[in-house]
Amino acid sequence: MALLSARTMHLFHESFCSRQAGLRDLHLARTPRLSAVSRASLTCLFTWAALGLTGCSSEPLNALAGQAAPSPAVVAAAPDAAAPTEAQRFATWRTEFRATARAAGISEATLKAALDVAEFRPRTIELDRAQPEFTRSTWDYLDSAVSPTRVANGQAKLAQVRTQADAAASRYGVPAPVLVAVWGMESNYGQNYGDVPVIDALATLAFEGRREAWARGELLAALKIIDQGDIDREHMIGSWAGAMGQTQFMPSAFLARAVDADGDGRRDIWRSMPDVLASTANYLHQAGWVPGEAWAPEVRLPEGFDVARADPGVRQEASQWASEGVRLADGSPLPAMAEASILQPAGARGPAFLVGRNFRAVLRYNNATSYALGVTLLAQRIDGGAPVQAAWPRDQRALSRSEVKSLQSALNQRGFATGQPDGLLGPATRGALRDWQRSVGLPADGFPTADLLAKLQQP
Repeated sequence: MALLSARTMHLFHESFCSRQAGLRDLHLARTPRLSAVSRASLTCLFTWAALGLTGCSSEPLNALAGQAAPSPAVVAAAPDAAAPTEAQRFATWRTEFRATARAAGISEATLKAALDVAEFRPRTIELDRAQPEFTRSTWDYLDSAVSPTRVANGQAKLAQVRTQADAAASRYGVPAPVLVAVWGMESNYGQNYGDVPVIDALATLAFEGRREAWARGELLAALKIIDQGDIDREHMIGSWAGAMGQTQFMPSAFLARAVDADGDGRRDIWRSMPDVLASTANYLHQAGWVPGEAWAPEVRLPEGFDVARADPGVRQEASQWASEGVRLADGSPLPAMAEASILQPAGARGPAFLVGRNFRAVLRYNNATSYALGVTLLAQRIDGGAPVQAAWPRDQRALSRSEVKSLQSALNQRGFATGQPDGLLGPATRGALRDWQRSVGLPADGFPTADLLAKLQQP
């Protein structure tokens, strides 16, 4: 290839330098935080990048005369170095929230002792965003929740706190075995109720913003609890999500339902068993617990029972269920219960329970059917009752979240609306599944299985 003439090389060089200067100026305009030296350094970088041509004139080069040339890595890092870190952004948010808390009546002393030292906890964000792909079947959950060890420990713990538990039961109408069962489910009888500072957990969630309004409200409630003198920041510990104490109250629930049962002027659900048990009893009382009504007795359904009626939305007197042939598992008559439903947590092949107002009160404590069933069955065993009589369908497995999404999509495609597939088994999904089961002549129990998913996905 022939060499370029000197004139051609000069014109090419001049054009290239002009283009580089334009790119340089555009980049500098977009990085207003650069210092004068950094801007000069960046100018040099653009100049040196001109295919090794050094004839481009640049005044900032003269400004760096006699200084060592900065490395490209240092120059490239300059814009990032100006960006605030997550810790700095959290500190700014904390300062802004401080004004909100002060306006809500939180004292300066509490703000200084509790909020100003709050730390950002990345692990809380990780756990909050986690959505487990695999879920446990009801029987796997209950194997742990109502294990022989937990039952034996519950009976021993009830004997230890009998006086306080009976006092709470007498005052609020919630039986002592139920209170001890909640205690066992929530913290394994006080052995594990978390070690995360509640203020840190809630401040982190409020700052992150996915559930901002809820977390800000709970954080204000937590600060109010400290301000009222019930507990100090150091001892206000709980789970990563802000649930606290031996029976895991959220701060707003604490303000509304916690009780000072030992008369020391403080509501202490961390260290005072009278307060722990009375507060739990008051929670269930306010949630609608009916003294003297059964919790969730196991029942036996008659031959030919329409399993589609085993649905929380179907409520009637226990006497009406009895007239349809429903009996207790041992064959004896049903106890008196109002607004009672038949629950089949494992579908038509598993055990059935009669659940009413007291079961729904436990659901208001923790809105998960497996949890409420765990509390009521554990309470029954602590009280000397029998274990579940009917067999669980252990040959089945719980569907994963992605499989439930596939199930929802298949039902939608067949005209049985579940809403936007999200992998969660809510009432809409179970209702749609019941309708499809009924349409193809299957027992309409609304219980998803791998076999049903396979049938739905067939062309």
